[in-house]
Amino acid sequence: MVKELLKELSDAHGLSSYEGNIRDIIRKELEGHVDDIYEDKMGNLIAVKKGDDFKFMIASHMDEIGFMVQYIDEKGFIKFVPIGGWFNPTVYTQRVIVHGKKGDVIGVIGAKPPHVMTPEDRKKEIKIEDMFIDVGATSEEQLKEMGIEIGTPITIDRELMELANDRVTGKALDNRVGVAVLIETLKQAKSPHTIYGVFTVQEELGLKGAKVSAFAIEPDCAIATDVTIPGDHPGITKKEATVEMGKGPVLVLVSAAGRGLMADWKLSDWLRDVGDKNEIPYQLEVGEGGNTDATIIHLVRDGIPSIPFSIASRYIHSPVEVVDLKDVENGIKLLVEALKTKPDFSKN
Repeated sequence: MVKELLKELSDAHGLSSYEGNIRDIIRKELEGHVDDIYEDKMGNLIAVKKGDDFKFMIASHMDEIGFMVQYIDEKGFIKFVPIGGWFNPTVYTQRVIVHGKKGDVIGVIGAKPPHVMTPEDRKKEIKIEDMFIDVGATSEEQLKEMGIEIGTPITIDRELMELANDRVTGKALDNRVGVAVLIETLKQAKSPHTIYGVFTVQEELGLKGAKVSAFAIEPDCAIATDVTIPGDHPGITKKEATVEMGKGPVLVLVSAAGRGLMADWKLSDWLRDVGDKNEIPYQLEVGEGGNTDATIIHLVRDGIPSIPFSIASRYIHSPVEVVDLKDVENGIKLLVEALKTKPDFSKN
């Protein structure tokens, strides 16, 4: 079940600030499973399961990284800028979808062929500013007729595919994995407390949607479902990233090597206790990598106890991200069980 949902979410397109397609899928999936669902002014989609006065906020960002049209030349080639964090070599020669006003247009990312590069040029990392998108057009006017103009959003053209051992690969698993975890958690959760499932916008541009939604909701605590980097493949060591795929969801105790979030230890103790009592595997991480929505949520108003709840994902911010479906399923199980109770914030 979760595999089909994850495929629908991964294959859909939702660049930062253009998350409408993802909102539509979430609304359809949650129909009849929540007490209320609404969209705020910024575009965050908020689903509510009503309970008592204790308010959980579970945040999961909908947006994916991509590109935007910056300039169109007279021959119909598109110059573009990245939206979100890309590693330049992963971009060259990808197939993309240019989301024009008259419909989607397929294109490919090109650059100077290596066959005509000098030996010195071949040693240099190719930069995005040296790349362009070719949709087959022959003039600037033809692109305009297609509905393509400056500011048109662009995403990667890639479909989710199965690998061995319950693993899948696709685009935007950062963070459609977290979205799938939150959708299924909301469907299955039977909690005495009130749950706000917040599908946030513009996380990849600076955690923006989470900040405004947390301010409006003012929850008692928050969990951010996202992905994290495992250290279980060539090119990275366990010292650099201690978690592994297939060993359960990850409780991130520290993000960005202490420059980001120090997770609330009462939340981590609570989640660990639930996992241990129900024999649900989980992992702990003190990370050197990036931040999640939890990083900004915990600073809202007078402070909100927060923790990232992540799924290990290889090759993040690329078109071929990989996750283990068993981790996704165990993440859902752990959250569903945890929401039957609440953290003990009376501990010293």
